[in-house]
Amino acid sequence: MNSSVTEETTRRPQRRMRPESPAELFARIVQLGELVKLRPLPDEDHLRFLARLRFSTTPEEAVTYTAFAALPPSAAGWGYECLRLMAEHLQPQERQMMEQIGTWLGNPTTRLRHQLMKEALWMPTRGPSVLLGLAVGWSTGRPAPNDPDPSPTHKTPVAVNSAVLSCLARVPLSQRSIFLARILDMAETLFGVT
Repeated sequence: MNSSVTEETTRRPQRRMRPESPAELFARIVQLGELVKLRPLPDEDHLRFLARLRFSTTPEEAVTYTAFAALPPSAAGWGYECLRLMAEHLQPQERQMMEQIGTWLGNPTTRLRHQLMKEALWMPTRGPSVLLGLAVGWSTGRPAPNDPDPSPTHKTPVAVNSAVLSCLARVPLSQRSIFLARILDMAETLFGVT
């Protein structure tokens, strides 16, 4: 066997969701309760609560819940896939930020994350891709090299939620429920991998 060839190894799946139950998550992150009015039942798991939100009178709350229930890097990745799904509703100037977010998702280095955060902070408008860039900046560790502390727990989910819902708001009303259904299908897949 050629010694320069490396064997492929199977990697353990990485956790994508926060370990708390929905009820514990609501108790721990106050901002979630401010944005989602429907409350989980004491013994309800993530998928069942997501389904109840999805089929409630305000299914957009399922988007919000997903942004909070996923670990920040997974939430940012899910947000990126949601915006890609609605790419035709992004402004041309937002595409460069999307490319940079895609690069970071493929190679999540601290340097790239800090660069994304800096660019997102200085953008003249806060469109969906810029909001997602901020979410990436807050997703892991300190948002800038000179910040002494990591970002507060709610920063990434609030930004992901804002990015997805603001892009969804750009979709014509006649197609909005179709896109929301696809977004929530992706959320169910995310919840299925723990």
